[in-house]
Amino acid sequence: MRKLLTLLVLVLACVSTNAQMMNPVHFTTQLKELKNGEAELIFKATIDAGWHVYSTGLGNDGPISASFNKVKMDGAETVGKLQARGNEIKQFDKLFEMEVRYFEKAVTFVQKIKFTKPKYDIDCYVEYGACNDQSCLPPSEAAFKQSGNSPIKEETSDVKAEPAVDTAKVEAPVDSAFVDTMVVADNLWTPVVAELQSMNGESAPTENMALWLIFIEGLLGGFIALFTPCVWPIIPMTVSFFLKRNKERSKAIREATTYGLSIVVIYVLLGLAVTLLFGASALNALATNAIFNIFFCLLLVVFAASFFGAFEITLPSSWQNKVDAKSESTTGLLSIFLMAFTLALVSFSCTGPIIGFLLVAVSTQGSIVAPTIGMLGFAIALAIPFTLFAMFPSLLKSAPKSGGWMNVIKVTLGFIELAFALKFLSVADLAYGWHILDREVFLSLWIVIFGLLGAYLLGWIKFPHDDEQHRTNVPQFFLAMASLAFTIYMIPGLWGAPLKAISAFAPPMSTQDFNLQKTVTEAKFNDYEQGMAAAKAEHKPVIIDFTGFGCVNCRKMEAAVWSDPQVADILNNEYILISLYVDDKTPLATPIEVEENGQKRTLRTVGDKWSYLQRVKFGANAQPFYVLLDEKGHPLAGSRSYDEDIQGYIEFLNKGLK
Repeated sequence: MRKLLTLLVLVLACVSTNAQMMNPVHFTTQLKELKNGEAELIFKATIDAGWHVYSTGLGNDGPISASFNKVKMDGAETVGKLQARGNEIKQFDKLFEMEVRYFEKAVTFVQKIKFTKPKYDIDCYVEYGACNDQSCLPPSEAAFKQSGNSPIKEETSDVKAEPAVDTAKVEAPVDSAFVDTMVVADNLWTPVVAELQSMNGESAPTENMALWLIFIEGLLGGFIALFTPCVWPIIPMTVSFFLKRNKERSKAIREATTYGLSIVVIYVLLGLAVTLLFGASALNALATNAIFNIFFCLLLVVFAASFFGAFEITLPSSWQNKVDAKSESTTGLLSIFLMAFTLALVSFSCTGPIIGFLLVAVSTQGSIVAPTIGMLGFAIALAIPFTLFAMFPSLLKSAPKSGGWMNVIKVTLGFIELAFALKFLSVADLAYGWHILDREVFLSLWIVIFGLLGAYLLGWIKFPHDDEQHRTNVPQFFLAMASLAFTIYMIPGLWGAPLKAISAFAPPMSTQDFNLQKTVTEAKFNDYEQGMAAAKAEHKPVIIDFTGFGCVNCRKMEAAVWSDPQVADILNNEYILISLYVDDKTPLATPIEVEENGQKRTLRTVGDKWSYLQRVKFGANAQPFYVLLDEKGHPLAGSRSYDEDIQGYIEFLNKGLK
């Protein structure tokens, strides 16, 4: 319990500090020339009191190690590894369960290089991790960028090498072209946060509702897990054990309640582990990272194959035996907790894919507390029947018996996980512009999946572990009817129907090649400066749509609100619509170095640039986010976020026009 409280304190500390930018580590950079055509890239840091920066080479299982990273290194090559200089402290860390090395007050990281050409162009950075006793920073960067003449002379003797530039304490310069873009063009990048706040008249919506939805999703997942062959048969046996073990019914109820609470603690710890393992920045990066999304897609396909009966995902039997034996040899609360842990291990073949699906879904939403909240809902649903049946044993008589219907639930979940696997593949496809899973392809696959689900529920398809004698019962019939009706509902989407019910999951309409829909609202510009230039030329107001390829609520707004004829008419004819995708992974022609809240950052992709614009100019970082501007970049009305009230959206647009 003490460890659980420690983990909870750390998570809450991360949440409380996430809202404000911290800059406890201050770097200066320098290129120092040595003999024999070599030099040192020096990253010297001063560290605020109470903070520490981790050293190099701590391994993948520990905190963030300091590491050297090259963006461009023309005319030079690295020699050896990054070295850390300073008063290094070694200490065993209970959280990571390993010896860690770190620096307090100051540290210098040095990377040795060797020049290979008369001229060099170096763009690199040191990535590091910093923590104090309450919180940790996400992986941070100290950048170095410089070009010049090296000590190596030209091969021809007729040309004299230009004298080397003075490189003492050369700071990484901010890209001048980007500064010109921000400052010129009628100050289009000038912050208007205060103006927007006064126009809004109320605070922006919080994440509380989203966390409640995640809790409900976890609760639903837990109730589904109850009716699987690995969990449901265990309930009456466990409750009977507590009733037989204790002659006093009140004591049996107390122990069954403790057993249920132990289940909650175990699964909440799992959610905490995911939160602490990945951290805030990594969970945000998961949303559109190609590798992670493809991995999640393949993971869900594996889970689906398991539910179809291809194989069973089980933990080593030795784990179950050891925990089971330990629970029998101990007494008191520990024995009950170990019994709950045994349940978690034994039921893993059924609950594992459901838990995996839940953690995958909530992790990619970018909230650092979402996995814990989801697991809390899952665990509460799983623990309820054990406590309930212990309090009212007579209910066990009316509970449905185990049977083939449980296998039907598993296979149905397999089809659903297969459908959601395509969602994750679609996010990566959109973010990187591969165009392998456009809207009509996505819909075709979903039509096939849910059509096959309906056929299975009617008994037309059977899997290896299905009962040959089993007939379609009444609940299965209604589920099959719903699945087949959903299949028919999706078919018009192949010709451009909006399909509002699945707009959050399907790719946007702009990816569809064949579209018969007349009311289409698409942005004419995906570049801020180009769109503002068009607004100035046409003397029209602007609506900026900060969106994302992986943004679920953005797709909902486009399908539910933008498809309305009146809204579409205003957006297409009265405004210049600019959609800026904050997760666009297209590399910038030249990385842009900026300073935000006293900390230097490098913008490497188009999405980084638009996300930076949303933060510095409008003081927001959530999507969807809509703001109305005049041709000079000043707000015409307050901002608006996710809200499917069509009339309210029309009033918002008309307010800007007035």
